[in-house]
Parts: sequence; C-alpha cells; structure tokens
Amino acid sequence: MVPEAKLENGVPQTGGWFVVNARDSRWLHNELGAYCGFEGKGEARFDDLGINLNVLPPGMPMAMYHEEPGQEDFLVLRGECILVVEGQERPLVAWDFVHCPPRTKHIIVGAGESPALVLAVGARKGPATYPVDETAVRLGAGVDKEVASSAEAYARFSQLEEGPAPDLS
Repeated sequence: MVPEAKLENGVPQTGGWFVVNARDSRWLHNELGAYCGFEGKGEARFDDLGINLNVLPPGMPMAMYHEEPGQEDFLVLRGECILVVEGQERPLVAWDFVHCPPRTKHIIVGAGESPALVLAVGARKGPATYPVDETAVRLGAGVDKEVASSAEAYARFSQLEEGPAPDLS
C-alpha cells in the first residue's frame, strides 16, 4: 500500500500520495512571475513527471527557449500567451493546448493585458539545452549564445523567493 505523504505548508515532505489545493502549495516568485511546482525534495521529488502552474505577467517568459529529451505539454488556463516553437511564433488563448514531443524547441511568453495562467507537464528524461533563436531573443525569452546549463540560461534573473499564491480573481 502506498502511504499518504506528510505535508508541511502545502509541500510534501515524504513520498506518497497527497492532495493539496494550489492556493495552499508553495509558490515561488521573481520578475518572470509566479511558479507552483507541487513537489518536495528528496523522496518527495517527482521522479518521472514535472507538473507546475505558472502565472506569467504580460511580456514575461515562462522559462528560456529550450528543448528537452522528454515530451512537454501545456494548457493555457487563463489569459493570452505567445508560443515560440521551432522558431515560429503562435498566439495562445485560454484552453489552447500545446504538445511538444521530445527535442521540440519552445517557450511560452505572457501576452495581453493581464497575467496568464499556464499548466505545464513534462516527462523527466534529462537536462534541457538552450539554443539561440531570434524570435525568442526578441521576446526576451532566449539566450544570445547556446548554453547547456540552466544556471547560465537564467543568470540574468533574480533568485526565486517564496511568497503567497497569486490572486487571479
């Protein structure tokens, strides 16, 4: 039988199943917006699947333009975004679903007048790489030289800090 995980401040501290409301989970913030990853550390880390909520202010990227060895999928729950995928720019609105097979180069950037809310899910198969893409760079979501480390790709942004769940009412 799989045990129930121990939660502390909405974050799993042990492995196992759990239920948590996203408002009560841990949210991390910086100039890119707000991020809720649901998982804990150590045995409470999700080994096979990353899942998170992202609140993107207009003009801010969810991440840096990248590709990963596992598939990633995104559902825009609220607001407007711009998808850059394989160098192409596509508008996204609430309820648009994006599927990225392994090694698809992509990024999502907040757009419109208010923050967007995006659910992201991805298979954990290995580290991302960060190629150069003119469209992503123009939107502030790309690197100016290819890098293979997230530390290099995100060096210009401040560290994530814990804070309350964003008010999206």
